[in-house]
Amino acid sequence: MTDTIDKTNEKPKRPKLHPVRMKNDPAHLEGAAELERLCFSSPWSAQSLELLTNDGIGVGYLCRKTVAGAEPPVVTAYGGMLITVDEGQITNIAVHPDHRREGQGAAIVRALLRHAKNAKLESVSLEVRASNAAAIALYRAAGFAEAGRRRGFYQKPTEDAIVMVCKIK
Repeated sequence: MTDTIDKTNEKPKRPKLHPVRMKNDPAHLEGAAELERLCFSSPWSAQSLELLTNDGIGVGYLCRKTVAGAEPPVVTAYGGMLITVDEGQITNIAVHPDHRREGQGAAIVRALLRHAKNAKLESVSLEVRASNAAAIALYRAAGFAEAGRRRGFYQKPTEDAIVMVCKIK
């Protein structure tokens, strides 16, 4: 007699996400700026986001989806990192509220860490709101560890930042 396996409780497999490198292109920059406005109380402008397209200064990655009635594909997630000598500093990770829990944030973090490894960086750091449990869990799963706290770092509302660091091997 063979055992049967009940597969009704299995989670459906998500398609593999492949973030693309952000370009100095209005569709990329305006899409990321729109996410900034949706997700953060002090958003970066499209002009500020250009830093993430300059080799040697910064790098950005984004996920896009084709949405009915929208052309070109809509930016649904993006992340950026500034680079100084042998360290990376993740500036922001933003995922459109309608596309959270799809793995896009994790895909962006993996792309940034892969870039850091290829660039032979020693470490990557970031700040995250102390109340953002979902982001903290995401960063821990990616290999980041808490390294400190910045009191009153965030505004609107005022909140501490947890500093997290990932050593690149």
